[in-house]
Amino acid sequence: MAEKFLMPKLSPTMEEGQISRWVMNEGDSYEGGDTLAEVDTDKATMEMTALSAGTLLKIIKGAGESAALGEAIAIIGKEGEDISALLGETASNGNKAESSETPAPADAQPAGKQQPPSQPAASNPEGEKQVPSETTNGQQPKTLAEKDSETAKSMASAVENGRLIVSPIAARMAAENNVDLRSIDGSGPNGRIIKRDIEEALLAGDKGQKQKSDGPESAFQSSTQVGASVFRDENTSRMRQVIASRLAESIGPIPTFYLTTEIEMDNTLALRKEVNSNVGEEQKISVNDIVVKAAAMSLIKHPFANSSYQDKTIRFYNQADIGVAVAIDEGLITPVIRGANLKGFLEISAEIKDLAAKAKVKKLQPEDYTGATFSISNLGMFGIKEFTAIINPPEAGILAVGAAAEVPVVRYGEIVIRSIMNVTMSCDHRVIDGATGAKFLQTFKQMLEQPGMMLA
Repeated sequence: MAEKFLMPKLSPTMEEGQISRWVMNEGDSYEGGDTLAEVDTDKATMEMTALSAGTLLKIIKGAGESAALGEAIAIIGKEGEDISALLGETASNGNKAESSETPAPADAQPAGKQQPPSQPAASNPEGEKQVPSETTNGQQPKTLAEKDSETAKSMASAVENGRLIVSPIAARMAAENNVDLRSIDGSGPNGRIIKRDIEEALLAGDKGQKQKSDGPESAFQSSTQVGASVFRDENTSRMRQVIASRLAESIGPIPTFYLTTEIEMDNTLALRKEVNSNVGEEQKISVNDIVVKAAAMSLIKHPFANSSYQDKTIRFYNQADIGVAVAIDEGLITPVIRGANLKGFLEISAEIKDLAAKAKVKKLQPEDYTGATFSISNLGMFGIKEFTAIINPPEAGILAVGAAAEVPVVRYGEIVIRSIMNVTMSCDHRVIDGATGAKFLQTFKQMLEQPGMMLA
């Protein structure tokens, strides 16, 4: 019997998903375990796979379109079934019943495990080896030549009042490959330029119109008249929406105060040099790896800094699970180093490298980025001297780590050069008082200035 396929929950924090692409086309039959579609959640791109065989009868939400949890994105059933009643229901509920892309079935689950949707397997949309042919309402695939003949019509719908309708992934791919978006015929809803359009342009050898000069630069003309700048609006990615929501959640309700201290890093830098001189290139550790270890050890000594406010209770954690902020194209994600207080520098370094690599290709699993007890954001590698970071609820604190720089300081009545690093701790005043935060930073500072204290 035909039925609606509803957007499933693919990650613990997901409230809405954006269709990245449909792997199956309308009219396609599938077997249990087949991948039907890829969905961009707030943290990663997830595969949805079928649990049992069926036929994809209608796509309701096409590539680039978003749907809330429980909203119909497709109709599935047996080939030839009458779905007019279901189409009427979805239309009356505000769902679009027409699309040029393909959907996923109601008996679908995230790929990898036959478990509830909260345990999906991530997919890297940038790593696809094949580009699926485009279909329109179940018709035969369009060729690039046919698409070229419709460029004027598509661009008319894709460009309106100076705006281009482009998916975030397509915009990034275009920028990375110097593709002129105005030369692309958008195949998504309402002429939206999606990832597949960029891939097809690249495969066809069309790199767009790169802005370059074939001759000497023309003389500057101060009288040149230009109109208002052309702009484009891009749909906000789910990750960016969740970041905005959670940070607004943090800075408003959470009473936050900040503590800053200076740390002499000379002994830590010497320790790092010594460790790296005895390991292979792929095992070399960073200053941040030592910072993570020192923070984890300090948290165990100061339980309130390693806790979270739970309205009527305070939850204390037995180990330090450190979230390490990693910047990716669509925002910020914090992979978690579990039990960092129990691990050595080499193990912490290897885990951070592995999780950061997965984060950049959106292959993190929910368990990789949820459940931290404390976080660290390090912008020292960008030359940032000092900054403040926003607490990631329900954690009670976060460290903002700046760059270590050589500066003249007075020691024992003499001016000497020391490598000084500024660190600022953002504290949730509901569980961390000023003295508590200061004592934590005092221990943290001691461990970095005298690394042997991490063994005490």
